[in-house]
Amino acid sequence: MSIEKVKAELENSVAYKRLGALFDEGTFSPIAPFTVSNDSYAEAAAGYGEVNGCAVYAFAQNSDICGGAMSKAHAAKLKKLYDLALKTGTPVIGLYDSIGARVNEGVEMMTAYGEVLNYSGKLAGIVPQISVVLGPCQGTAALLATCADFVIMSEEGKLTINTNGEGGSAEENRKHGVAAIAAKDEFSAIEAAKNLVVMLPQNNLSDPYTTDEVPAIPDGDIISDFVDGGSFVEIFEGYADSVKTGFAKLQGDTVGVVETNGDVLDRKACEKSAKLVRFCDAYSIPVITLADSKGFKCVKSAAKLTAAYAEATTAKITVVTGDAFGAFYMAVAGTGASTDITIALEGASVSPVAPEAGIIILNPERLKTDAEGRKKAVEEFKANECSAMRAAEKGYIDNVAEKGELRELLSTALDMLSGKRETTLPKKHSTI
Repeated sequence: MSIEKVKAELENSVAYKRLGALFDEGTFSPIAPFTVSNDSYAEAAAGYGEVNGCAVYAFAQNSDICGGAMSKAHAAKLKKLYDLALKTGTPVIGLYDSIGARVNEGVEMMTAYGEVLNYSGKLAGIVPQISVVLGPCQGTAALLATCADFVIMSEEGKLTINTNGEGGSAEENRKHGVAAIAAKDEFSAIEAAKNLVVMLPQNNLSDPYTTDEVPAIPDGDIISDFVDGGSFVEIFEGYADSVKTGFAKLQGDTVGVVETNGDVLDRKACEKSAKLVRFCDAYSIPVITLADSKGFKCVKSAAKLTAAYAEATTAKITVVTGDAFGAFYMAVAGTGASTDITIALEGASVSPVAPEAGIIILNPERLKTDAEGRKKAVEEFKANECSAMRAAEKGYIDNVAEKGELRELLSTALDMLSGKRETTLPKKHSTI
């Protein structure tokens, strides 16, 4: 068969069509397109190009060839792609759709699979990785997909460690915090990956892509009040609803956003917040935290979140939008978080000591009354000792602002922090 016919056959496959939808038109260049596996071409297509103007390496499992099964040749393509991504410091997007593995290749195939997993692990924290699950993704394949920084799933996708095919729907993985984004269909899932990758840097040594500044479009949501209009990309929506996380552009530059909504933070909420903070820190993306919470439900999870903030050396700005007392204040806004700038909105309440504890310390007699009297005492303490202005006077925060001032204040602060350099003691990694 001539090269032209082979190219035409491959380019008409589902894998090439998906890569065509991912990459900007005319920018895709394949890697080892003629690699043979058993009696056909390899069960995956791979290559590089541009996605919304950003350099990206990507592969797509080809379900048109042996169901996209993993083979030695399949794995070799992925290893080649990962190796190039590591050398060039370029993000990787994987499109998953495979029935499993070429079991007839036995141990050799499993060894190759292990090498692919090893390459993915080497890339972690060096270049961003995004998995897009568009079909079956089971067993070891599911392990590889979830080793990426973010997993995006379409409704047709199935992601499960079980090899019997049970469970693993997009909705199930969204609720369990595995899928960062659950999309309606294949097109929406690929578009979500394109929108997300433009928010991220090429690698841990480069800055995120800068886009044209777009004025904020306030719609009652505090995030939309200060980020460039329409730029917020939420991740892990529907998992731990007491906190919202995502990426946005502020004057064209990427920021990570953590917003708590006033509820108690449970294990899931702490893990969700900590994941965003750690990812942003790995790639030096500034973190803006909008803090309002009644506190923590689990001390172990609270310690993990506290450690994430404390260890992060990227620029950190906290805006107290509601209540920030005691352990919660210390974890995300106080000295425990090592924030660079802490701002409180007018009407916010801030104190390193919770009102109930403050009364016990300063005026325990006020608590020797009925429930209504104790409630009144707490409210008075909160109003007199925990106001935003009082917190500013005591040095717990750096500034008090109105909601309408946030965009300008945050933009100015980020400009000032753009040259931040913070050296830490050498270590392999933390143990929390």
